[in-house]
Amino acid sequence: GWLARLKPDNSAAEYYLSGWLARLKPDNSAAEYYLTDVIAMAVRQKIAVRPLVAPQVGEVLGVNDKAQLAQLEAVWRARCARALLLAGVTLADPARLDVRGELAHGTDVFIDVNVVLEGRVVLGDRVRVGAGCVIRDSEIGADTRVFPHCVIDGALIGPGCNIGPFARLRPSATLGSGVHIGNFVEVKNSRLGAASKANHLAYVGDARLGERVNIGAGTIVANYDGANKHATLIEDDVHTGSNSVLVAPITVGAGATIAAGSTVTHAVPAGKLTVARARQATIEGWHRPVKKPP
Repeated sequence: GWLARLKPDNSAAEYYLSGWLARLKPDNSAAEYYLTDVIAMAVRQKIAVRPLVAPQVGEVLGVNDKAQLAQLEAVWRARCARALLLAGVTLADPARLDVRGELAHGTDVFIDVNVVLEGRVVLGDRVRVGAGCVIRDSEIGADTRVFPHCVIDGALIGPGCNIGPFARLRPSATLGSGVHIGNFVEVKNSRLGAASKANHLAYVGDARLGERVNIGAGTIVANYDGANKHATLIEDDVHTGSNSVLVAPITVGAGATIAAGSTVTHAVPAGKLTVARARQATIEGWHRPVKKPP
């Protein structure tokens, strides 16, 4: 234990402490070992006892219940926030940041209120993190902006990206430079090339997207067949219309456009417009049903 780590010039302290500690007994109402009993032992042996004043009360607080644990955690949060401020990070409110792991950061980083950082997080130069975000084990490139209420877990985000608000990046989401991930978009185990965009209400799972791809609102990459996950390849400059479904495994060729509302189950040729939806029909003479009288 810690006694074994004492330096040789502390041999006298080691001699006394080893004897005192061996005589400690939990003979109190809490049935606990109290190190403070050592002081009484020293006094009885006429050994000088001098007080050491802790610079801050948090250095000597103990934890016996959840309230005391919360008190010490608040001390730790304040210490972390102060260190970040001294390192040049701007915190909207130092009292409302929770660092639960390791944060590495560049210059001129801004973190808004109620942000939780878990595991190892890297924030590049001039990154801005909006209110209420949770970031875990992720790296965010320079000049990227994370708007409020995003959940980012195990993601690698390139420089100059826009994320959120209300976006979710799951493990192995990799974004190239200038990628936009908008509100209510989820990305899982997928790579998006530079300048690609999924701005609204989309799911991208187990997919590889080229550069300048535009994922329309409501597009779903259907990667799961009920038993296994399948991959999707979307090449450069593809546009998917709103409410498209891409049923994996599938490849969409470069420059292709998928019409809105299409459910695509076969390879899409490059540079073509693909329509995969029922033809619209208008029924003449049709009348809406009416309720029968009671």
